[in-house]
Amino acid sequence: MIDWNLLKDLLLIASVNSAICLAFIQKIKKHLSCSKCIPYYSFAINMLLAIVFCISFTDILFPKSLWIGFFSYIGADTLYKTLEGKLAKYSDLVPKEENTTSEELEEIHYE
Repeated sequence: MIDWNLLKDLLLIASVNSAICLAFIQKIKKHLSCSKCIPYYSFAINMLLAIVFCISFTDILFPKSLWIGFFSYIGADTLYKTLEGKLAKYSDLVPKEENTTSEELEEIHYE
């Protein structure tokens, strides 16, 4: 029978590890010479960080931490492909400053 609580715990830890690995891989991606090797680097980093994360912060042992690394790799890759090109730039989110004076600001009334 499947231990649903254990699976839920593994997936929760994998989602945290996935977010950390995704940010880390984005930071080092520009320093890699081979863009075709990024999935291999990503897999290795996910597995390594999952093992270290589990040993450091949980009581999960080595074999289960490999599953967390695998779930993390699948999740990070899927998350990146889903969000690629859909995220707005920060400059697009910040409204452009207009020349407003303090008198104009005082005239604004909220209802």
